[in-house]
Amino acid sequence: MENLISKYNVSSPRYTSYPTVPYWNVKPPAQEEWLSTVKTSFDESNHKDGISLYIHLPFCESLCTYCACNTRITINHKVEMPYIEAVLKEWAMYLAVFKDRPKIKEIHLGGGTPTFFSSENLKLLIEGILAPSHISSDAEFSFEAHPNNTTSSHLQSLYELGFRRVSFGIQDFDPKVQEIINRMQTYQQVQDSVKACRQIGYTSINFDLIYGLPLQTKNSVSDTIKQVKQLKPDRIAFYSYAHVPWVKPGQRKFTDADVPVDTEKRILYETGRDMLKEAGYEEIGMDHFSLKSDSLYKAALAKNLHRNFMGYTHNYTRLMIGLGVSSISDTWNGFMQNVKKVEEYEALIKKEEFPIFKGHILTEEDLILRKHILNIITRFQTSWADEKEQCHELYKALERLTEMEKDNLLSLEPYRLTVTTKGRAFLRNICMAFDARLWQNLPQSQIFSTSA
Repeated sequence: MENLISKYNVSSPRYTSYPTVPYWNVKPPAQEEWLSTVKTSFDESNHKDGISLYIHLPFCESLCTYCACNTRITINHKVEMPYIEAVLKEWAMYLAVFKDRPKIKEIHLGGGTPTFFSSENLKLLIEGILAPSHISSDAEFSFEAHPNNTTSSHLQSLYELGFRRVSFGIQDFDPKVQEIINRMQTYQQVQDSVKACRQIGYTSINFDLIYGLPLQTKNSVSDTIKQVKQLKPDRIAFYSYAHVPWVKPGQRKFTDADVPVDTEKRILYETGRDMLKEAGYEEIGMDHFSLKSDSLYKAALAKNLHRNFMGYTHNYTRLMIGLGVSSISDTWNGFMQNVKKVEEYEALIKKEEFPIFKGHILTEEDLILRKHILNIITRFQTSWADEKEQCHELYKALERLTEMEKDNLLSLEPYRLTVTTKGRAFLRNICMAFDARLWQNLPQSQIFSTSA
């Protein structure tokens, strides 16, 4: 395994989309082209599947130095209402495109720190989203929360609005690691938050954990997992730390020497993974684990698991609308990302212009490759017996997989690929073989984090 880690530890995407963002069209789609693909996707899927909403709430009171998300650091809470008003206006602009009441199947509040906003303002936001909408009978609403500022008022208010899932950003319980990444929270604070969620009635609690953080050791990861096991969240995202200081200057607080790499980093993952499995958690996808009682595990078992820009979900919708600064929308045939600066976003919305920053309309080849990558990430297999699932770049991908098959990371049969248990640790590498746009335009400098 040590040799494999060294061999396949290369810069690679996380494949929340295909094509990945750096390989989207150089010129973003015109507003008319983007809205046309939105309307088509809505008309073809709303009544059957419903739509998903991702709402980006970027504000944080302090900077977590490991973070690669789009955030705005401030202690000025007067920013809340202007931003909410802009998000609701953007939603109204999409409603005018739909020309019919959307059926909401999924809402996720991400950030930033959604609980930076007061519970009263979050209620205004969600009520404004839901008022002109139908709510699907199997809708699932979730939000990200920081244990330090998530109050009982937040939890109760969002529960009453239909939220049943909450995700706490834990990362690591070791005080030294918390200090260097500027993410301080005690076990007691997390325990109190989890207890409050369960008393109110939340049915699914997720913990975000990260391996490969500066100053992490095998012992610190082991201690963190022991404490996580005591709290028994329903699902766990055990992410690889993405060290990209050329993108996020906050990561320059520590040096490369502080960050575990290669075999050292892999040991951290395997330590955590093995302990989670011993505690009854099942590996359901790339970096994700859940209890057998959780909907993610049941979806994985039924091969209904889906992955989009919000992560893994058991709810499939063809159309996902991203609201707020830097949010990404997905119509299946196209992607669009909003502008990344709050002031620019609010100014464009005020002028009733869709805040298009960049985007991509998928080709037929893109769609075929996207399907195979999604299958690998959600089902650990894919197949192409139907001619509609084949293209020239698929067969070039199979040629790139020869070495991985020799290393027993996958098996290739006529018209089928299956990832082995050993190969699950190298999902990003396997998916990268299908990434025609990356191979056609290999970057001259590092733009992705490493895969191990």
